[in-house]
Amino acid sequence: MAHLLMVESWVGSMSRLLPRAIREGGHEFTFLTRDLHHYLRSAPEGAAHPLLGARNVITADTNDTDALLPEVARLHSVLGFDGVITSCDYYLPAVARIAGHLGLPGPGPEAVGNACRKDATRRVLAEAGLPGPRHAVHEEWADLARAAREIGYPLVAKPVDLCAGMYVRRIEHESELGELFRALAEFPVNARGQHRTPGVLLEELLDGPEVSVETVSHAGAVHIVGVTDKSVGGAPAFIETGHMFPAALTPADLEAAEQTALGALKALGLTDAVVAHTEIKLTSAGPRVVEVNPRPAGNRITELVRHVTGVDLAAAFVDVALGRGPDLGRTDTGLRSAAIGFLVPDRAGTLEALDAHRLADAPEVLEVRLAEPGTAVRAAGSNNEYLGHVMAGDPDGPGARDRVERMLADLRAGLVIR
Repeated sequence: MAHLLMVESWVGSMSRLLPRAIREGGHEFTFLTRDLHHYLRSAPEGAAHPLLGARNVITADTNDTDALLPEVARLHSVLGFDGVITSCDYYLPAVARIAGHLGLPGPGPEAVGNACRKDATRRVLAEAGLPGPRHAVHEEWADLARAAREIGYPLVAKPVDLCAGMYVRRIEHESELGELFRALAEFPVNARGQHRTPGVLLEELLDGPEVSVETVSHAGAVHIVGVTDKSVGGAPAFIETGHMFPAALTPADLEAAEQTALGALKALGLTDAVVAHTEIKLTSAGPRVVEVNPRPAGNRITELVRHVTGVDLAAAFVDVALGRGPDLGRTDTGLRSAAIGFLVPDRAGTLEALDAHRLADAPEVLEVRLAEPGTAVRAAGSNNEYLGHVMAGDPDGPGARDRVERMLADLRAGLVIR
């Protein structure tokens, strides 16, 4: 039995999948957090949160990595950790530093730090000669406005250090850029209380569909598990409205996406103890990296992969965090594709009705999770405002997305927000 240190977590599906993977692997974990109530609030009423199944739950200031290092060293001398892990982007750099400090498996802190900063990712990939969009990053308005005119409108503007599509916008003209600049200035800390970098990254607007490449790196080798496609809506925001695995691509596009992801991971140095989710745009000029995320994919993509291939990316994440070779053997699950669609609200109010009874008996449905009536609703501006999702599979081919879209249409017909 191995013992992992888990430093914080997302409160979404990975906060359940990761404890399950640890437990099913025959291991245990200690959970380290600065705010236990952050997780208790996300647990269903009357149910214990899976993170509370930890062997120990310890409170510490996880936002101060310099002070945290001697604290985890002291804990390590008493509890004996075999690996350190997190699913939350905001703590990936701290976990990499902890692993290095304790001599535990993990990617290099510099590699993780560069992947978690969008501007640093652009710099490293450009230095490695990987093609990317024209871009610039600035903190001052005059510099930002000048760079935007040089790149040309429309363009994409994004904060360098936020997640889930927060404040990522398509910008048509300078007045919209000014609005975003002011909004970010009024958002000085992220959702975990960490002070933000004020830089804004501007990028050339890329054409073409977006996909993600799911990989597992161990002992210097990067293993490709598959490619997922993505549906995006909510303009001018970029909100993920759905995914399908595997992506329905031509062999040439599939190869291009995979090789681009491999090149990005190698350039960043993410070739050991990493499960990664690399987002790629298949543009008319060739593939371009959008982001490299050194953790398993969110938005239930890990479950789409498991339903089709039998590969459990959460379990692989645990394995590589312990320095062990992951089990990436595929099994016949009976499905050839699986897809998820998200119910994205386009207006604010209170959810009065959401009729899902017609989905209950559909044999292709894998999962349905919907908000309850009475839920306060915000018009979606990122991937944080969904009203729920539906997941379905297709045993015969790449038809899972069409099935999900039909189900979402039924749900929207019964949706009442006042």
